[in-house]
Amino acid sequence: MIEVVCGVISNAEGKLLACLRPAGKHLAGKWEFPGGKVDPGESQEAALTRELQEELGISVQVGSALRPVVWSYEKQWIRLSPFYCRILKGDPQPLVHEQLTWCAPADFGSLLWADADQPILREILDQMRLKV
Repeated sequence: MIEVVCGVISNAEGKLLACLRPAGKHLAGKWEFPGGKVDPGESQEAALTRELQEELGISVQVGSALRPVVWSYEKQWIRLSPFYCRILKGDPQPLVHEQLTWCAPADFGSLLWADADQPILREILDQMRLKV
């Protein structure tokens, strides 16, 4: 099983950062929360900090975790561990993604999300309903 982390990053308006997978890559044309693989001996938080610097050119503070998602893509299992993150430095740039967008939770359904990200979207929406 491949260990993967992703960041749920919000802006001042409460919108979340979604990243479009580029053409020619696995899951091309689907939206995802940014992140990547955890290297051997690396903590999830360190991996996420590194991946967000590499993918978006930002420094973040890793916050609380959401429920991990175990998913199979083409016979390869992943454990996707999402974390809320706060940007400390920089503005997100699409260094490896085709496009970035800030998406209001009410508009999640307007984007074609990667399958493993969908349980994360549902958890975020559930948490929002509990706060109201």
